[in-house]
Amino acid sequence: AAVMLWALRRWWQAYKYRFVPWVALNLRRKRRTLRYVPESSQDKIISDDNVFETLLKIFKALFINDFSRQAHILALLPEIKFKYLELLTVEQKQSIVNSCNHPSQHVFSPEEVLFNTLGFTISRARSSLVSAGTGVFVTKGFVPKGTVISMYPGTVYRKHEPIFFQSLGNPFIFRCIDGILIDGNNKGLSRSVYRSCSRRDQLGPFQMSDESWLTAALQNPLAVGQYVNNCSHEKRANVCYQEFDVPGCFPVELKQYLPNIVYSHDIESQPRCVVLVTLRDIKQGEELFSNYYTVVS
Repeated sequence: AAVMLWALRRWWQAYKYRFVPWVALNLRRKRRTLRYVPESSQDKIISDDNVFETLLKIFKALFINDFSRQAHILALLPEIKFKYLELLTVEQKQSIVNSCNHPSQHVFSPEEVLFNTLGFTISRARSSLVSAGTGVFVTKGFVPKGTVISMYPGTVYRKHEPIFFQSLGNPFIFRCIDGILIDGNNKGLSRSVYRSCSRRDQLGPFQMSDESWLTAALQNPLAVGQYVNNCSHEKRANVCYQEFDVPGCFPVELKQYLPNIVYSHDIESQPRCVVLVTLRDIKQGEELFSNYYTVVS
C-alpha cells in the first residue's frame, strides 16, 4: 500500500503541472500563471504572417538538407525540383552530389539545420522544477523576443469528436480558445490514432504530416512543445502559446514537417497548429516556461 501511495503521489506531482485538473484547484492562488485574452482574435503575440514565414524558412531548410532523399517527390513534381535547385548554394549542390555518390556523406542533423537557420537549438531534458518531469531547454544559441521557438504536436480534435479514451491519464491535451483540442501524447492510444490519421491522409508519396515526433529521432526539431512546463512564482513564463491555422497555400512538399493531423478526414478546414512564441529574449541554458491556462474574458 505504501508503495502504491508513493507511486500515486509521484505521478500527481508530475501531472499537476500540466493542464486542467490542477488549475481548477489553484485559480485564485495561481493568477499570475493565467493569461487573459480580451477576445480570441487578440490571442496573437506576433502576426500569422510572421509565423508562416518562420515555418516556411525552417521547413525549406530541412527539405533542402534532405534533398537527396526526396527523389519520390521531385520525380512527380519537377517544378518543385527546379524551384529548390535555384535556392541551393554551390556548396549545397556539391554536397547533394556527394551524398548521392557516397551514402556515408555527412548531412546536417535537424538540430544543426535549426541552428544554422534560426540561430538556436532546443531539446528535452529533466526540468529544473522539482517533480515536473521533462522540460524543454535552449541548448545552443540565443532566441530573441517574438520568435517562434517550438510547436505543439498531436492529433487535432474538433468539438464533439471522440477523445474520451485518449484523454484518460493523459496530461498532454491542449485546449485552444475555440474548444479545439490537440492531443500531444506520443504513447498508447494517442500514438495509434495519430499514426492512423497520418497514413490515411497520405497522398501517394506525399506525407501530409510528420510522424517523427512520436519517436526519439525528430525530423522537425521544433516539435517538442508538449513538454514545456507551466510557469510558477519562481519560474515566470518566457513563452506563450499562439494558435495558427495553416493556410491552403502551404507548400505540399513541406507538409511532411507539420506535426499535426486532423482527426476527421471529411472536414474541410484549415489545419490547426499551435506554436510557442518567446515573450522575452532567451539565452542558452534557459528552460522554457509557458502560460497553460488562457482565459478569454
